[in-house]
Amino acid sequence: MLNFTVGPVQSSDAVHKIGSEDCPYFRTAEFSAAMLENERMVLAFAHAPAGSRVAFMTCSGTGSMEATIMNVLTQDDHALVVNGGSFGQRFVEICEHHCIPNTVIRLDVGKALTAERLNVIEKNMGRVTAFLVNIHETSTGVLYDLDLIAKFCRRHNLLLIVDAISSFLADNFDMAESGVDVMLTGSQKALACPPGVSIIVLSSRALARVEKNTSPSLYLNLKSALKNQERGQTPFTPAVGTLLQIHARLKEIEKNGGQESETAKIAALAADFRAKIKDLPVEIVSESLSNCVTPLRPTNGMSAYDIFLKLKDGYRIWICPNGGDLKDKIFRVGHIGALTFEDNNKLIAALKAVMGGTK
Repeated sequence: MLNFTVGPVQSSDAVHKIGSEDCPYFRTAEFSAAMLENERMVLAFAHAPAGSRVAFMTCSGTGSMEATIMNVLTQDDHALVVNGGSFGQRFVEICEHHCIPNTVIRLDVGKALTAERLNVIEKNMGRVTAFLVNIHETSTGVLYDLDLIAKFCRRHNLLLIVDAISSFLADNFDMAESGVDVMLTGSQKALACPPGVSIIVLSSRALARVEKNTSPSLYLNLKSALKNQERGQTPFTPAVGTLLQIHARLKEIEKNGGQESETAKIAALAADFRAKIKDLPVEIVSESLSNCVTPLRPTNGMSAYDIFLKLKDGYRIWICPNGGDLKDKIFRVGHIGALTFEDNNKLIAALKAVMGGTK
């Protein structure tokens, strides 16, 4: 089987080895040492500003999106939320659920966030305190311009919360340089581990808010998670095996040259695939691509979901389908995880067989 989805993805041998072993007890010095190393490496790869901390949460990325909203924001805040797809919409729903006042910047499928759009917002902002963005809207494959957003947030002294769940390690990201206050990622994306752990990196400004605010949740309480992480532990039983797999994977990335090397590898795989689809009856739908994934629309009338099924059932190759209105319109090909250029060739051959020849 070949997995070209955007999570869970294929893992390295080191990650597989840990997954095949019995799960160890975790209230030990050895586990604490691994967790403290996890925090050190995540801070380094995110280029986090001095004084930042990391919370490791046993939940999906959505859990950490909600934990961030509950612990960092209050009903006295007003958030600008970029909504260009399923995950932008999820941030909106979380804000609504927790009664956080918000203004939505709605974007059409595949469209980038532009300076012109922000200029319109700027003229009638009111009392906005925070900016929420899924920097890579995974459902449509759009990578938003973080530099543009960062400058906007600096002008208005906005707290900047960035969901980089599918973008972290796939695209260049410098938390300190961009003035990001909260960054989110997940175990099953470019970290290439099983799902079950999401990661929250908080700047000193975000940490001050966590310390001041009262969390409405016991399980998703970041004050408690950060306090326990000081000793390399968690307040409740975590996904022990996955955290140890993350440790092995982070060490692997560090040994191979760090974030820059990992990002370059993923970028090369993405460029290779995009060069090889020129004769296929597909078109890229994103105005601003991430290295993580290539979103494609069939131009020969085929259903995108049927292509997903034919590859899965006939070739044991997984690509990423969409849901809702995009189900039959767009499929996505991921470039993260333990993939090779030869794997790209196998997918291209299968796509040609399924979809036919040239455009």
